[in-house]
Amino acid sequence: MGTDAVMDWLLSTGEPWTRYRTLVDLLGRPEDDAEVRAARKALLAHPRVKELLASVAGWPGGAFKRHNDAGYATYQLATLVDFGLRAGDRGMAAPLKAVMSHRSPEGAYQSLVNIPQAFGGSGEDAWVWLLCDTPVLLSILLASGKGESAQVRRAVDHVAGLVADNGWRCVGAPEVGKFHGPGRRGDPCPIANVFALKALAQVPDMLNSPAAHAGCAMLLGHWAERGKRKYYLFGVGSDFSKLKYPFVWYDILHVADVLSRFPCARRDPRFREMVSLLTAQADPEGRYWPGSMYMAWKGWEFADKKAPSPWITFLVERIVKRAGPHP
Repeated sequence: MGTDAVMDWLLSTGEPWTRYRTLVDLLGRPEDDAEVRAARKALLAHPRVKELLASVAGWPGGAFKRHNDAGYATYQLATLVDFGLRAGDRGMAAPLKAVMSHRSPEGAYQSLVNIPQAFGGSGEDAWVWLLCDTPVLLSILLASGKGESAQVRRAVDHVAGLVADNGWRCVGAPEVGKFHGPGRRGDPCPIANVFALKALAQVPDMLNSPAAHAGCAMLLGHWAERGKRKYYLFGVGSDFSKLKYPFVWYDILHVADVLSRFPCARRDPRFREMVSLLTAQADPEGRYWPGSMYMAWKGWEFADKKAPSPWITFLVERIVKRAGPHP
């Protein structure tokens, strides 16, 4: 299956989110194109999308107790904006308003979090921000079209201002005290760098900022140390290399997708190595299969290891397109 055949396969899939994003992101069709409008209409009407919208209507729906639990409403909302839903779409107003109503004095968006006493927390639900969740909320707002808001821009500046010389570290609101993840305080946190970069990638004047360069350098450096170095229990091994969606945690598809948005990363040979590992996982027809899955998403095509995934194939193809030809 050649490139044209892969595109035909993506456009013939029964999932309108894949058709819509393929038309817009891979084929460059404008939003007023007839096929784009039809795909987007089908996306908004799809039963699975409506189920997600119903689920996020009461955001947050419960406190974060384990940040890699893919079933949280925050990750469902992030998936909806990945598909292409925006602030003006039916069902999006309530959860976005709820996100924007919880801000810290310093401007960071807050999540309902429960840090057990055994890990230095109170063991009670509290509205606070941690660097493994506030950039996710910021990214959702930016992707949904809220970037012109002054409070959103303040949150962008807050996240950018938290970067250290070795990237973003495990930090949080003053209310969490000395709490930090299971690593050395001075080390960067890989997932915090992924989430922070994903937010900054959506702000044009941040693409070549010192913060973006520091975060990209951290992730590319960790890739170069794969198999040797862990930060906060995050390593680059066999599990990291498995294709997996939604974008919840630290894995190759998530990291490459984020890095592919930054000019400084796209030029780096370490990023090219990452892309080569991704494309080496294509089947003979050029399709990509999930290598792992989140049980909370069982029943979705990207969480079925027994069949090639149109959505994951689209994501890899988009990374390849962003990367451009090898220099």
